[in-house]
Amino acid sequence: MVSVQIGSRVTISYIGTLDNGRVFYSSDENGPMTVTIGADQIFPALELALIGMCAGETKNIVLSPVESYGPRRDDNLIKVERQSFPPHKKITAGKKLSIDFEGGSSRIMVVTDVNDTEVTLDGNHPLAGHALTFALRVDTVA
Repeated sequence: MVSVQIGSRVTISYIGTLDNGRVFYSSDENGPMTVTIGADQIFPALELALIGMCAGETKNIVLSPVESYGPRRDDNLIKVERQSFPPHKKITAGKKLSIDFEGGSSRIMVVTDVNDTEVTLDGNHPLAGHALTFALRVDTVA
């Protein structure tokens, strides 16, 4: 039976959960994922855990924040004057905004707090700072 190696094209089905049990991804809803091992398409620690597995095999894998989206970083939080936004624009906590920066870059940020004078934006990935658990099955190996 062919096992997963560097260069293998692998299709996996998985359910990704956080420590509190919240599902952040399910291939039952989104379909399986196909990746090439060693092509930096998934986390390196996840690739390493897949190596040696065969089609039909299952495994639970836990990635620390450092092995996935990294820790939450305070330098990814910014405060912007409320008047920087158009007065008619409704800004509420939880809303995602595309923010343009000097130099032409832009970034999706989440509003975490808003008051009459300022808006606090969080540029951390939503899963940053969380351990991620993957209950996965290797569907195919080529």
